[in-house]
Amino acid sequence: MIPIDDTPLCRDGKVLILAYDHGLEHGPVDFRDVPESADPERTFEAATHPAVTSVAVQKGIAEALYPSYEDRVDLLLKLNGTSNLWMGEPDSAVNCTVDYAEQLGASSVGFTVYGGSNHEIEMVEEFREAQEAARHRDLPVVMWSYPRGQGLKNDTKPSTISYAARLALELGADVAKVKHPGSREAMEDAVRMAGPTKVVMSGGSKTTDREFLASVKETIDAGGKGLAVGRNVWQREDPTRILDALEQVIFEESTVDDALAAAER
Repeated sequence: MIPIDDTPLCRDGKVLILAYDHGLEHGPVDFRDVPESADPERTFEAATHPAVTSVAVQKGIAEALYPSYEDRVDLLLKLNGTSNLWMGEPDSAVNCTVDYAEQLGASSVGFTVYGGSNHEIEMVEEFREAQEAARHRDLPVVMWSYPRGQGLKNDTKPSTISYAARLALELGADVAKVKHPGSREAMEDAVRMAGPTKVVMSGGSKTTDREFLASVKETIDAGGKGLAVGRNVWQREDPTRILDALEQVIFEESTVDDALAAAER
């Protein structure tokens, strides 16, 4: 681990990553309900909100948009990712080097590992190369730790999420992005398994404001350090409103009711 509380990735030791790598991972379907969300500039504008510590994108979007936002937005460069057109066992192509991410202005990097996939061995070896290159540049590393594959029947089972958090620690990630395991108690175990690695919740598919904020609140109360969220922000008609509420839950540790009330002001 490296100390990351004083890096741009964190605010008061907490993390709120606005993820926008879905155009590669999921394709146009994610932009269908809110067509304007397909414009990356809309998400970069949302990322200027003070609650957002970093925006996570692939290199093409970083090349196109980040030069215009570098004074207002912190960049987390996602190093790997694969389209939803891929139909094989879960895997993720390495699309960018740490060196190029740094040249683009990234202050941290992200990397997906599908523990349990038939491709786990090669993915972990690719992560090792990226993690060690990031260490040479003092860049924090966020692992999208997503157990997945033909041998896994339930990728959100509490024991699986705890294993995902532990995998991030063992392989040297500074932050573990994991799915919510269904309860505060289960998230507490994942946080315990991660040790000094910060655990943040994956935002997942869009839900109601209250449901979403309740799961974030459970994560914070369990000792988690924040959130890496995409669809639950930019699939909303008003991303600023939910970011106002998230700021209250994550950084002020407010109740869900208080956060919703603050977002209405």
